[in-house]
Amino acid sequence: MTSPTPAEPGSKSHPGSKSQPEPGSQPVPGSKSQPEPESQPVPGSDAGTGSGPKHGSDAGTRPGAGPAPEAEPAPEAGSETGGITVLIADDQPLVRRGLSLILLSDPAIRVVGEVGDGEHAVAAAHELRPDVVLMDIRMPVLDGVRATERLTAELPGCRVLALSTFDMDEHVVGALRAGASGFLPKDVSPEELVAALRTVHRGEAVVAPRLLTRLLATFVTPAPASHPPTAELAGLTPREVDVLRLIAAGLDNAEIAQRMEIGVQTVKNHATGIFAKLGVRDRAQAVIAAYESGLVRAGQGNGFPR
Repeated sequence: MTSPTPAEPGSKSHPGSKSQPEPGSQPVPGSKSQPEPESQPVPGSDAGTGSGPKHGSDAGTRPGAGPAPEAEPAPEAGSETGGITVLIADDQPLVRRGLSLILLSDPAIRVVGEVGDGEHAVAAAHELRPDVVLMDIRMPVLDGVRATERLTAELPGCRVLALSTFDMDEHVVGALRAGASGFLPKDVSPEELVAALRTVHRGEAVVAPRLLTRLLATFVTPAPASHPPTAELAGLTPREVDVLRLIAAGLDNAEIAQRMEIGVQTVKNHATGIFAKLGVRDRAQAVIAAYESGLVRAGQGNGFPR
């Protein structure tokens, strides 16, 4: 992770700044730090004293964007060094704080910042270089779908885990198309959230197979049955087509290996080849491509165990 640029005088993290904490801010339960008369760098964050702007400062934002509304420094989270760094983007302060407190429970995760809209999510990600962004897909100024599209294009190493209040939301498919590595409804358990974040950090996709199938059947228009296969699909071997069908059906690598009576590593090799040929980055995008091409259609079952 790259270090933030030095703060200019007057920013919240500058040693000589006289800025006061944001009105109404309260110490986070469980945090080791206590509020001081003057604003201090966040323990556990990347903003050390004099080494860079504290999240929420004007540094690193797009010209004319102004300070993030309701942007807050992250509470102390995780170990002082290493671990998975996370940026939280949600327009509801209560949700942001709740997500932060959940992630505090895992010593291997550090929340490095919180923002209230997609525009500031992009700016903060450039400044803080988090491993994963928890992205609400419905936000003001710049929504989570467009913010995800910019992040995956501008910061390929940054993973996005999309969050939505509603399971059946067309914006979820948009976020996955834009490059999000997964999607979770906001009513998941804390354990499911942490597990999903770890999975996304490993470079894998997180979408409940049955939920993804319902989303695609509702919001994706497949190619006509008479439509010839796309050039990308035409480049797949018969074995890769079989693997793609099972991926689209929601099977994981171990289940595919058992179904096809091949090794798990062989399945992984096939999946890597499929992603490269289709020009996608993960399983979620591969499933969308399979549905859009007409290779897989809603209601076919596709070998998924019932």
